Amino acid sequence: MKNTTAIVLIIVGILIFFQGCSSYNGFVDKEENVNNAWAKVESSYQRRADLIPNLVNTVKGYAAHESETLEAVVNARAKATQTTINAENMTAENMAQFQEAQQGLTSALSRLLVTVEKYPDLKANQNFLELQAQLEGTENRIKVARDEFNNEATIYNKAVKRFPGVLFAKLFGFSSKQTFEAAEGAEKAPEVKF
Repeated sequence: MKNTTAIVLIIVGILIFFQGCSSYNGFVDKEENVNNAWAKVESSYQRRADLIPNLVNTVKGYAAHESETLEAVVNARAKATQTTINAENMTAENMAQFQEAQQGLTSALSRLLVTVEKYPDLKANQNFLELQAQLEGTENRIKVARDEFNNEATIYNKAVKRFPGVLFAKLFGFSSKQTFEAAEGAEKAPEVKF
């Protein structure tokens, strides 16, 4: 009887050990996928930040007296590039600050593009058109990168929260990741005024 109990306990111990190893490795893989997806989000935002000085300088030549709008874009870009999140410290508060900074830049860019409508020569400028197309493409890349990040974070969060993974996640220090959420008021269509 003692031998049978010992054998059963050894088998159960081995199964728990292998389940723990498998869970740990699975969490590591999923967390690295989240980190990789986050790096793509940051890369897309960096591309946008890199395009903005060229766009502002092109507009500046045509709309020099629109300095308030141009300064707003430059300041929003500075704030957006200063607000960063490490993938390991992705709390709801940090994510909200990051999204707020990026939303400020998006708003400033929208105002800039509305301002451009007043300048037919600028709208026909090849450099401006190319920069505007690149910026639009970058905004699409940002959306795709954010969606990919949310997908990877959701897969990771499910693994961390499901049983028996939740037991091992807590044991090994893995916790849920914050995902992107729509900005407040995003459900309303923006009002465009000329």
